[in-house]
Order: sequence, then structure tokens, then C-alpha cells
Amino acid sequence: MTEKELYRLRFPIGEFNTPESITKVHLQDWIQSIESLPQRIQELSKNLSEDELNYKYRPDGWTIKQVIHHCADSHMNSIIRFKLALTEESPTIRPYFEDRFAKLEDYNNSIEDAISILKGIHKKLGIILKNLNEDELQREFIHPEHNKRFSIAETIGVYAWHSNHHYAHIKQALESKGQFN
Repeated sequence: MTEKELYRLRFPIGEFNTPESITKVHLQDWIQSIESLPQRIQELSKNLSEDELNYKYRPDGWTIKQVIHHCADSHMNSIIRFKLALTEESPTIRPYFEDRFAKLEDYNNSIEDAISILKGIHKKLGIILKNLNEDELQREFIHPEHNKRFSIAETIGVYAWHSNHHYAHIKQALESKGQFN
């Protein structure tokens, strides 16, 4: 497999690029993507067998099951990052080792708990994100891995992209029918 082919499998919707100017339309679309992720994942995964849940989306990639559990863990972190940025002055957030999380035992168990977490978190996120004012959208946190400040507005885009990125991974794994396992 070529590097270009592997890149397309890794980033099926491309990488996130922050628009030069984030508009209300961007924010509305992004929030809708975030709010709809749990239902989209549930619909896509509801009739999958255990074998299908263990399909990988690329060579050396995660299984569908791991992707769903990762979304729950990642988005638990996201709501904390949003709340820290809204309640503290430019806080430094704490990164975590996603790859190590994916090796923990809970990632081998049913996806139902992860989907339940996603439903709750995305409902709360939707409430928070839809009610932000212009000043709150400009609030920031510092991500030490990137040594960069991220505004809440940009972070909404990042998590919408993250939602769609991993949803595309699940679809890709199903289309591959286990060829990368």
C-alpha cells in the first residue's frame, strides 16, 4: 500500500483546516454534526456482529469497537476542555495517550456503554455550544502538545471534524469487510 493510499485511509475526510473566518453558519453546521454523532453511530452499528465490530478501518488501525469507545473518551475530554475554557483564564488542558486508552479492557466490551456516554455528552455539549455568546466563542485554552492556543469557536470545528472523521472510519471499516484485520 502506498503512502498516499494509507493517508486516505487514515484521513478519509481530510484533515481539519480552520477557516480564516468562522461564521455563524460554520458554527451551526459544526454543532449539528456534534449533536448528531451518537445517533449516526448507533444507526450504523446497531446490527453489527462481533466480527464486524472488530473490522479495522486501515492496516494497524483501530477496530470499529475501539473507534466508538475512543469517541466516548475523547468527547468526555472535550466537554471538560470547553468548560475549563469557559470558567478559567486560558487554562492549559491535559492531553492523554489515546493509543494507550484503546488497549484498556473497556475497549473490548460492548459499545452500548460508549454510545450511552456519547448520547449524554453530546446532549450537554449541544446545550452549551448553542448558547455561547461572541465573547465566549473567543475564549481559549492552551494545548501543550501543540504549544498552541485554541479558541472555543475553533474547537467546535475540531470536534465536529473529529466526529465526522471517526464516523467515516466506521463506514470505511464496514466497506473493507475486514480486509485490514
